[in-house]
Amino acid sequence: MSSVPQVKIPATYMRGGTSKGVFFSLEDLPEPAQVPGEARDKLLLRVIGSPDPYGKHTDGMGGATSSTSKTVIVSRSASQSAQASHDVDYLFGQVAIDRPFVDWSGNCGNLTAAAGAFAISKGLVDPDRIPDNGFATVRIWQVNIQKTIVAHIPISNGEVQETGDFELDGVTFPAAEVQVEFLNPVDASEAMFPTGQLVDTLDVPGIGRLPATMINAGIPTIFLNAQDIGYTGTELQDDINGDDEALKRFETIRAHGAVQMGLIDHIDQALQQQHIPKVAFVGKPSDYKASSGKAVSANDIDLLVRALSMGKLHHAMMGTAAVAIGTAAAIPGTLVNLAAGGGERQVVRFGHPSGTLKVGAEVSANTGAWLVEKAVMSRSARVLMEGWVRVPGDAFQVSKCEKAVDSIPPG
Repeated sequence: MSSVPQVKIPATYMRGGTSKGVFFSLEDLPEPAQVPGEARDKLLLRVIGSPDPYGKHTDGMGGATSSTSKTVIVSRSASQSAQASHDVDYLFGQVAIDRPFVDWSGNCGNLTAAAGAFAISKGLVDPDRIPDNGFATVRIWQVNIQKTIVAHIPISNGEVQETGDFELDGVTFPAAEVQVEFLNPVDASEAMFPTGQLVDTLDVPGIGRLPATMINAGIPTIFLNAQDIGYTGTELQDDINGDDEALKRFETIRAHGAVQMGLIDHIDQALQQQHIPKVAFVGKPSDYKASSGKAVSANDIDLLVRALSMGKLHHAMMGTAAVAIGTAAAIPGTLVNLAAGGGERQVVRFGHPSGTLKVGAEVSANTGAWLVEKAVMSRSARVLMEGWVRVPGDAFQVSKCEKAVDSIPPG
């Protein structure tokens, strides 16, 4: 029996916020995978270990959850492009666990902190921009959503500082704090509220008519009231993820919401775009115990938020969804704002399954439309392992018929 030897590809395994993924420099990828297309998707699927009918990712670098089935490609920003004022381009691929599919439709806010640190460590940022000590400001062009993100990376003795005493709920050990700014997450030409309403009615067959705030900030997100769908907002992962019927209801809500937000034309297309929109539900502050056993007091939070990612309740909170939470909380009248007590607010601290998170947003109203200048939050990042990943040499081969098709997916 003939066999194809494995190939070695330089890679770094990193945690960013409450997520982790496999990071690549674009120039280190095999040539067929340096451009968008089937070869790149096949390579990343094999690296992660998908599709895996066992749901374990035993034969890959993935962790069999939406938070750990992630890939990142970083490169110097193209000098002849509109994003020439940026240091690096950051492309994110969310790898499906049980299907041969890589979703390029959205960003991962958590891994943004790691993208900046990775770029410095790999020499992708101009050395003149790196201080001996202090903070390096890395200007990131987020390729998936065509937006600017600024990461403030701590530097010690000219190198990225990863250790520190900043604690992030959902992450076991403390690390150095990385402040991340999402600039103009919604362009003036875009509709922050695709339906035109701060609170709309989402009519879902078999479920009913649900008040919903559908917002496009950070990542398209559908916010529901916890009580309207039979929850309190204090639920942990097992309360939702162990209930197949509940997960089906959330996916049905997500599909119909995607249509109403104009993200897809028909609910059948939702399966091919699992990364967006997110579905989240909110509730008024209440005491609860986080997944670690830590007590969260109602007095320490403004509201409760639980969010689903890739069909499952997230163990903490996605960074991009936190942008949506902070933005919606700052706009009087949204379900998020009302759950937080209403009124004007620039910062909220919300409770999630692993603890709490603070996020801020600067918004303004202009001729009846809401604009958000930036959303800010703190994360942390750390290299877990670096070296090479190995994949069979034929893992990213493209069939002859596919080579003849000039098809480039988003990203």
